[in-house]
Amino acid sequence: MDIALLIKAVIMGIVEGLTEFLPISSTGHLILAGALLGFDDDKAKVFDIAIQTGAIFAVILVYWQKIRSTLIALPHEKQAQQFALNVLVAFLPAVVLGLLFGKAIKAHLFTPVVVASAFIIGGFIILWAEKRQQRNPAVIRIHNVESMTTMDALKVGLVQCLAMIPGTSRSGSTIIGGMLLGLSRKAATDFSFYLAIPTLIGAGVYSLYKERALLSMSDLPLFGVGLLFSFLSAWLCIRWLLRYIASHDFVPFAWYRIAFGIVVLVTDWSGLVVWAA
Repeated sequence: MDIALLIKAVIMGIVEGLTEFLPISSTGHLILAGALLGFDDDKAKVFDIAIQTGAIFAVILVYWQKIRSTLIALPHEKQAQQFALNVLVAFLPAVVLGLLFGKAIKAHLFTPVVVASAFIIGGFIILWAEKRQQRNPAVIRIHNVESMTTMDALKVGLVQCLAMIPGTSRSGSTIIGGMLLGLSRKAATDFSFYLAIPTLIGAGVYSLYKERALLSMSDLPLFGVGLLFSFLSAWLCIRWLLRYIASHDFVPFAWYRIAFGIVVLVTDWSGLVVWAA
């Protein structure tokens, strides 16, 4: 196995893990990192999706107590059944719209300019959502995921579909969308993590199956390294984020998105950096 390729896998795994659950778009960062590293062929695109599974293992580890108690209570407790139903209902819109429009989105929207534009627009939406809750705390009507209704879950699931536009951010869509729908910052973040489990595992398995002709046994070290570093960096990021949101808002991430998007647009327009599609 090419050592340089393994180093690229390490870098991409770290980028995935650090950005998957922050409202800054892991897909956007992976596209841009892949462009800079020259790691952006068809196999690399499958790799980007597959290593999301490593980040999901980190979620399962951090939330294992809640997941385990829900599974045990599922046959006989109404609250556990409602929670499981909410995750399923929120997951379905992404499945339907992904199957209908996924190919067209990949063909036309996976470009650095689109990613950068989505970064900037998303940044301003985060600023709006945070200011809205700060000015009027009464808009927060759901303080924990157990209080969500099926309709609340469906709305969050529909908002998650905006993340099909690269650069929007799946976690950003669900967290900020949840806040705009009346969830507290903590409840929106928690539900975003739970919803990530079926969404990202499903995307990873589907991508590997669909593009299986591109892969061979010799790719196992590459994917294994990416999964490992995605898991480790995601585990650290999740633990940090849960502490962070206890006393901070998402405004710094909004300004980061805006600044980063502007840098990409300016460097692309000036020719200083050639951002590959």
